[in-house]
Amino acid sequence: MQPTDTSAAERILADRARYVAPGMATPKLVVAHAEGARVTDPDGRTYIDFAGGIGCQNTGHRHAAIVEAIKEQADRYLHQCFMIGTYEPYVEVCRRLAELSPCGGGEQRSILVNSGAEAIENAVKIARTATGRPAVVVFDNAFHGRTLLAMTMTSKVKPYKAGFGPFAPEVYRAPAPYPYQGISSDDSIAALEHLFKADVDPSTVACVVLEPVQGEGGFLAMPPDYPEKLHALCRSHGILWVSDEIQSGVGRTGTMWAVEQYAGAEPDMTVFGKSIGGGLPLAGVTGGAEVMDTVPPGGLGGTFGGNPLSCAAALAVLDIVTEPEFLAGARELGETMRARLEEIAGRHPEIGEVRGLGSMLAFEFAERTPDRAKAVVDAAFERGLVLLSCGLYGNVIRLLPPLNTGPEELEEGLAILEESLGA
Repeated sequence: MQPTDTSAAERILADRARYVAPGMATPKLVVAHAEGARVTDPDGRTYIDFAGGIGCQNTGHRHAAIVEAIKEQADRYLHQCFMIGTYEPYVEVCRRLAELSPCGGGEQRSILVNSGAEAIENAVKIARTATGRPAVVVFDNAFHGRTLLAMTMTSKVKPYKAGFGPFAPEVYRAPAPYPYQGISSDDSIAALEHLFKADVDPSTVACVVLEPVQGEGGFLAMPPDYPEKLHALCRSHGILWVSDEIQSGVGRTGTMWAVEQYAGAEPDMTVFGKSIGGGLPLAGVTGGAEVMDTVPPGGLGGTFGGNPLSCAAALAVLDIVTEPEFLAGARELGETMRARLEEIAGRHPEIGEVRGLGSMLAFEFAERTPDRAKAVVDAAFERGLVLLSCGLYGNVIRLLPPLNTGPEELEEGLAILEESLGA
């Protein structure tokens, strides 16, 4: 069903222009309903969703078990604030995260917060307390959030940083591996060693923060040998390693955490968010007790962090994504997507590279401008497919379908994608 000249979607978009601050950039999609891998607008038009609220719907929209868990919790209590009273859903989420933690060490502890940016800032706070050091090292093409410290750590000026300075001090940056652009694992390690000679004494560095698959930066999966080399370099200087799994975690790459696929690499802390809440706001930090216990009582907290509804949803999410069949399906989905994307790239020479890990896949246009990617995203939307672009130059198309997307919906979406490349 196509929108009419006076459609409900157009009315909502007009109200949006009138009442919502323009700094909140939103495409033309208006959502009235969502189910599985599809979104429906107020006029009945449906779209296949390869965006998932930017990676927040690994289990699909309105998964029945998650919806039921939220309803059951809503009948008990809503807000409590964990700093005022302990409630079991929060504790149970932390217990499950301890069992699933990829971090080194013995006992594992967690804190729960609202968003990925908040989790990143807390991870830095914990690292600074644990080490007594102030500095933080991050990477080119990183995205860690939009709050002041997280924005400082992010590696893209427009639209994330322009006009918002001054930024937080003691944040240093080095190139991460980017084989398509000629930067190898050894190049990145050499750059870090140079950074430690030229710009910051490694004895003052609290932590290095790395996304095992850089999300906004262009779905840049770290080469197989890199995390182990980074781990060794950090250990040699007493620096903590924080793995940012906000977008790459919760089964997206075919394992609970992407870093699990890298041999010899055990981060000191893991930061998570997005899909962990099944559509509700939840994020947090997990790490070994020897690190997490260094912050005294009262040093961590927040009014809504670990909200009971979000925790109830997360417990359902963890039940779903830890099922071997679900993760096997996620790996199969990734294999199918990659094979089809490679076929599509073979027919479209303007695509320079297909890359990613598991079902976290993207392709980069050889030309370093956003024009081609924007045209494809717009054309796909008109055909009924929601896509996202990313990358420093905006020239990457990323795919984030639900991990339980059916084969027919996947093929339909990929067919629309290829049609849109010819638009």
